[in-house]
Amino acid sequence: MPIMRKTENEVFKMKNKTEIKTWGALKASGYQPKDIKTELRDNLMDALKNGKKIFPGILGYENTVIPDLQRAILSRHNINLLGLRGQAKTRIARQMTELLDEYIPVIEGSEINDDPFGPLSYYGREILATKGDEAPIAWLHWDDRFIEKLATPDVTVADLIGDIDPIKAANLKISYSDERAIHYGLIPRSNRCIFVINELPDLQARIQVALFNILQEGDIQIRGFRMRLPLDIQFVFTANPEDYTNRGSIVTPLKDRIQSQIVTHYPKDLATSRKITAQEAGSDSARDSFVEIPELLRNIIEQISFEARESEYVDAKSGVSARLSISALENLVSTAERRALINREKKTIARITDLWGTVPAINGKIELVYEGEQEGPVSVARFLINQAIRSQFVNYFPDPERFKRSKENNPYLSLLDWFNNEGEVDLFMDDTQAALEKKLFAVKGLKELVDQYYKKQSAEEKVLLMEFVLYGLAAYSQLNRDTLDQHVLFKDLFSSVFNSEEEDFGLN
Repeated sequence: MPIMRKTENEVFKMKNKTEIKTWGALKASGYQPKDIKTELRDNLMDALKNGKKIFPGILGYENTVIPDLQRAILSRHNINLLGLRGQAKTRIARQMTELLDEYIPVIEGSEINDDPFGPLSYYGREILATKGDEAPIAWLHWDDRFIEKLATPDVTVADLIGDIDPIKAANLKISYSDERAIHYGLIPRSNRCIFVINELPDLQARIQVALFNILQEGDIQIRGFRMRLPLDIQFVFTANPEDYTNRGSIVTPLKDRIQSQIVTHYPKDLATSRKITAQEAGSDSARDSFVEIPELLRNIIEQISFEARESEYVDAKSGVSARLSISALENLVSTAERRALINREKKTIARITDLWGTVPAINGKIELVYEGEQEGPVSVARFLINQAIRSQFVNYFPDPERFKRSKENNPYLSLLDWFNNEGEVDLFMDDTQAALEKKLFAVKGLKELVDQYYKKQSAEEKVLLMEFVLYGLAAYSQLNRDTLDQHVLFKDLFSSVFNSEEEDFGLN
């Protein structure tokens, strides 16, 4: 939801100012113009005084990034958001429009949103000079005051600032030195707007140099012609620290002219990460009522991202986007949904085995280092799932590491003995609920273990926890787990010594 909807200037008391259509009527109304940085500052001050939420939906930044942003806006600073991918940098920039006035007046037809009280372009000055009080006024909505450009190596000075248009010069029969021959670039056309350049280090150094005077003085230079355009722009840049070494850098004089550099970060805890995923993941009411995703699985999904950010197989400099958890959750729901449709079930609950359906989502969200490339993306994705299960297992059951040397009071002893006596469990991806339960209940000591710690859970939740125990013990090397194309086989750990197939060892 928007943080505020400020529809009128403090001294502008008309009920509907957008009804004003001429320069004379605008003057008579008492309207007072503001530069955009003052506009943002004043509206932020009002929001803070009234206790309104700033940047709603941006989670995990309440005590870090958002206070820094507020300070930068109050200081009237241009801003650089520095952080790895998937840290809501662009979303933050887009939400800054909610701190703008709902409408501002512009000279109708102006290419650069000329302020009627101080037009910059030849067109704007000419209209006021020739038409006076009858000069037409248009109203620019805040949604139209956000301009975004992705920095790429092929961006030119003409794209951003402008160039001489020879056709326009010929049609108007004017020289190239005439201001009217200019074709304005994105930055002049963003006058009185928020202008965002994403991935700033990707801009060539000579293009970055062209921004110096615009940030400092508001001057632009086109083809050697001297111009003075004191542009009114709130600049927001985004950059990934990886780019500083891999693709380019922000040249030092430009960095010096960006007054506030704010460092973003990934969620610091699982609870915040879950809120972000729940907010951003695609939702379908019919599917949500068809597929239940237990809290256990939601925690494992988030844990995968945390494991990836610490993994020796994943490039930490590239980062692991929050989109990994979002895509993985969506794939988990679809995996359970597909299984239920195949089995003609009216409702289903997601399983641990369904996590293998999230591998494609994980593959596309991680950059591997050399060791990870040697293992392969699928193996690394499975390894991360295994590590997430391992990390979460001790939050639900006793740590198996405590019982490795001593069998005394080992709650897993009975079911491990069952596997030691050549028992095995083969869980297929598309097993019906009845088939899954039959296989799990056949494991001696498994149901009793879950009942010991979770007496009040529903029958379906207990089945999930029984499955979780097998995966958890395998993650702690108490059982052997072979992950094959369409099924997962659990058996005695030492039986794999005589198995010719590749050992799982967490990477399969």
